[in-house]
Amino acid sequence: MKGAPARQLRSGLVLPALFALVAIVTCIGLGTWQVQRKAWKEALIESLEQRLSAPPVDLPSRERWAKLDPAKDEFRHVKFSAAFVPTAEALVYTSGSALRRDVSGPGYWVFAPAQLTTGGIVVINRGFVPEGRQDPATRAVATVAGTADFVGVMRWPESRGVFSAKDDPAHNLWFTRDPAGIATAKGWGEVAPFYVELESPQPSSGLPRAGPLTATLRNEHLQYAITWYGLASVVAVMFAYWLRGRAARAA
Repeated sequence: MKGAPARQLRSGLVLPALFALVAIVTCIGLGTWQVQRKAWKEALIESLEQRLSAPPVDLPSRERWAKLDPAKDEFRHVKFSAAFVPTAEALVYTSGSALRRDVSGPGYWVFAPAQLTTGGIVVINRGFVPEGRQDPATRAVATVAGTADFVGVMRWPESRGVFSAKDDPAHNLWFTRDPAGIATAKGWGEVAPFYVELESPQPSSGLPRAGPLTATLRNEHLQYAITWYGLASVVAVMFAYWLRGRAARAA
């Protein structure tokens, strides 16, 4: 008879213990993943700060474009001489920017092709215009006439997300930063596989407005990791209390 309470305790223990174990392992795994993401984000921020603060170097020549590596060359500070193709521009929708402190709220990046003095065409993100000012007729257009010396940051095309809206070339509207795709649709010819975020020259008035990029990425992975590890501890403590109460009732 004394073994009856023990058998009763064990008979109802397997399933709750399994659920508790799965929950604890899952929470610990997610916490560990956030710790790894924290290290990755810190390395990314450090790399961005180093590249964005470095003095500009000459833009790679057209012959080297195919050999560029986004992992090594993205966010490289560059300088070059070029001339914008007159009246050519495309609007890329944005809900804001994590790299431009002066940009907030919905609006549009103005992408435009520029003919390099060294040969080839590079697409330049000339800057931001707010919602309602995308039509050049509604704003004083910031122009850079003729050949000029530019400074900016190299960027690579943005991958189209599952929920990205469909581009609307008929209304000159795009939803991903894809210079080659835009150039094909607009008939700009072959362009560089990257684009350049323009920093200077800054027009004295008008839109779009160029600006420097800054590494202001959010890094909250430590808080997330603590949350997941805390949940694992809560599950373990609750299961221990439940087990203790069940043993007391069985006795």
